[in-house]
Amino acid sequence: MSVQTNNQAKTEVERARLLADVHDFLRILRGMNNELTPFDWVRHLAPDGEFQRGVEAIPVDHIIGSVDRYREFDRYYLPKEKHLDDRWVGVRRAQLDGKELPPIQVYKVGELYFVKDGNHRVSVARRQGQAYIDASVIELHVTVPPSEGDTLKDMIIKGEYAQFLRATKLNEVSPNHKDILFTKPGRYATLIEHINARRYYLDLKPGRERPVTWEEAVESWYRRLYSRIVENIEAHDVMHRFPGRTEADLYLWIMDHRYYLSEKYGYDVGSEQATLDFSKHHAPRLYKRLGQRMKLAWRGKLEPRL
Repeated sequence: MSVQTNNQAKTEVERARLLADVHDFLRILRGMNNELTPFDWVRHLAPDGEFQRGVEAIPVDHIIGSVDRYREFDRYYLPKEKHLDDRWVGVRRAQLDGKELPPIQVYKVGELYFVKDGNHRVSVARRQGQAYIDASVIELHVTVPPSEGDTLKDMIIKGEYAQFLRATKLNEVSPNHKDILFTKPGRYATLIEHINARRYYLDLKPGRERPVTWEEAVESWYRRLYSRIVENIEAHDVMHRFPGRTEADLYLWIMDHRYYLSEKYGYDVGSEQATLDFSKHHAPRLYKRLGQRMKLAWRGKLEPRL
């Protein structure tokens, strides 16, 4: 070990911590989280199995979280605490001396990774612009995978969506269906109610020779109710009037509005009229939409469109 190598590693870790402070400041300014994603959040995705993949070269920039060190590094895996310096310097020094480092240990969830062991090695690798790192991989199977930047609420919603998909078998009934994601938890139970209501309605049709199966009800609900409203939303460019919302959010609101209008006029107004009327009377005012879009754009989540 040379003094020069040791000094270089110390200088690099100090610069890394300084950059982490800059990231913290910028993230606070933009109202964004600058921490790694805790692996504990993954349980909300309702994993239904795991298996060992062995040692693989994994993309460093796909590592987004840690099992137990997520507060010690920032979102870019820069060290945040001075007490990490000695370990970080040791890893970087070994790298500079040409020593082979052992594989890290990670959990793979979707296409993203959470470090079980080897956080400092990841930090050094990412700081050096290393594209891949050897890792012993344990893969967790989830129905709805996480995305980089997901919040705890996002994970909870995706877990609820996974349970909805398993209950409805929508992936089997309609393999090419669009994702149905809400912005708030607790909404999928209402979709189950809609499917049950659809099943009841279909059973009442004249000439029905057998009860409607659950799969038939799910397919009919998705094709005749959900998809038609989504098609109307797209055809009339309704989404831009509700920044930060999803098609699934609007589906529930428009279905409620359709019921209200049908009661008011004494006949079923249909999905298109309900969509247009809801957009006309319930979209936020222009100045509110502008404020919402600017806020989302500042956080990197939306283009600044009126």
